[in-house]
Amino acid sequence: MALEITINREACMGSGNCSFWAPGVFDLDDDGIAILVDPAAQPDDKIVLAAQGCPTQAISVERDGEKLV
Repeated sequence: MALEITINREACMGSGNCSFWAPGVFDLDDDGIAILVDPAAQPDDKIVLAAQGCPTQAISVERDGEKLV
């Protein structure tokens, strides 16, 4: 089952950790805020690591309604 990935853009500080841990999945827009590019670009474990590495916890990840991060 696919992951549900949500980015709280107000909480994002633009550290870029997400795009470092899961390149192609996350990127920073012109304002330096995280955006979701392609959720299939990396394996699920890399996406979970990227969300865990967010210093402001702006990324949440769920699978089948269960919160992973």
